[in-house]
Amino acid sequence: MRHNVTLKQLRCFLAVAETGSFTVAAGRLCMTQSALTATIQQMEEAVGLRMFDRTTRRVMLTDHAGRFMAEAERVVNGFDSAVSDLLALAQGERGHIRIGAASSVISQFLVPALPHFREAYPEITISLRNPAAQQTERLVLEGEVDFAIDSKYRGHEDLDYTPLVRDCYGVVCHRDSPVAALDRPVTWADLTRSHDAPTHARYVGFSADTGIGQFLRTNAAHWPVLGGEHDEVESTTYLFAMLARGNYYSVLPALAYERNEFASLTFRELHEPRLSRELCVITRPLRSLSPSAQRLLGILRATLAAQAMPSGVSLLVADE
Repeated sequence: MRHNVTLKQLRCFLAVAETGSFTVAAGRLCMTQSALTATIQQMEEAVGLRMFDRTTRRVMLTDHAGRFMAEAERVVNGFDSAVSDLLALAQGERGHIRIGAASSVISQFLVPALPHFREAYPEITISLRNPAAQQTERLVLEGEVDFAIDSKYRGHEDLDYTPLVRDCYGVVCHRDSPVAALDRPVTWADLTRSHDAPTHARYVGFSADTGIGQFLRTNAAHWPVLGGEHDEVESTTYLFAMLARGNYYSVLPALAYERNEFASLTFRELHEPRLSRELCVITRPLRSLSPSAQRLLGILRATLAAQAMPSGVSLLVADE
């Protein structure tokens, strides 16, 4: 007689499927490898199918196990979400929210919203993380943060991206720059001509592992300066200090420029073409947000709707 498949067996199955290793999965689950192997064998006996093909070097899902994996994730995540909601009800207004966000989002949006949230829910604590762009999606996928607010880096099919704000790209340069003095919309061609001039300013870009660097490499391939030799930075903190010297310029989204503290710098939106990015609330579709996280997002959206957006930034209303 076949036995019922247990939640423990599903968790073990997913751990091995995700890591491709009984050893690594056992460590993640804090159990011995022999106990994990026995649990998987019990599951295979219960369903009457082999779930993994094992070799001396790797572990692979069988075809039917690969098709079953999404259902197993849905069951486990649904159970975890239900328990989380139950605990939230039991705790009343207590809880902890873990957020990953771009620096500009933290300073421009989250920091102004937090006092309103703290006033309404003083017992809920918050962790803010500012991961590198290529790490943000992984943190959400692995459950290390409840949600993130950032632009798409690669875009993952197992994540939901709910648009929050859109901001346009523009050139940031010294106020005495010829580009800043133009009495018409600035185009990408203007930057190319400025770069070719005898006394041109030097372009400073972002490395490919940053969100801005990745976006420009994908969407601004038409601009020849980007493909040429130029300096690169990983942080706007260093960038603005370089630009303030007067012989450099860069291309940034409007929201990132708002963190600038140098009065000598200016931002001009770029046209022909006009480029913009969407900053999204990034979540896992199979794991619902806790009530406290939903409350924080509600207060964040209300705060954004009530405040004036910086030039070049517009609030997006998600379809619900």
